[in-house]
Amino acid sequence: MEKKEINFLEQLLYNTDKNDIISQLTNTNNSLFLHYFAANYNWNSGFDVPTIILENEACDFGTGLLMFYFADGYRMLENPDEVSSSSLKEWKDFLGKIYNKFINLEFKPQNISFDPELTKIQKYKLKKNNPNIPDLLISKSPGEVVDIPKI
Repeated sequence: MEKKEINFLEQLLYNTDKNDIISQLTNTNNSLFLHYFAANYNWNSGFDVPTIILENEACDFGTGLLMFYFADGYRMLENPDEVSSSSLKEWKDFLGKIYNKFINLEFKPQNISFDPELTKIQKYKLKKNNPNIPDLLISKSPGEVVDIPKI
C-alpha cells in the first residue's frame, strides 16, 4: 500500500463521523483496504462498521476470517450455546451473519490469507466437541499472506 493510502486509512480509522466511515467503506472495492481497516479497527466501537465491511462484495474470505476471530468467534466454535444465549445482540448477530456467509460460501475473492493460528490441540478439542465445525473456520485461509500495517 502506498503512503497516501495508509494516510487515508489512518484518517478513516480515527474519524468520529460513523456515517462518513460507512460511506467510504461501502464505496470501496479495494479488498486489501478493507482487510487493513478491519485489522486495525477498534472492536470496542461496535459492529456497525464491521458489518459494512462484511456486506461489501470486495470483502475477501481472509478478511472475513480475520473479523470472525477478532470478534471472538472462537467462543462460538467452542460453545455455540454461550453465544446464542448471550445478551449482546449486536455481537451475536454479527457472528451469526459471518458464520452463515462462510457456510454458504458467499465470499467471492480469496486473495488475502489469514491464519487464526490455532494449535493442533485447540483444533482437536474444537472438532471433538463439534465434529461438524467446517475446516475453513479453523484453518489458514487461501490467498497471499500480507503484512498488516499497525495504525
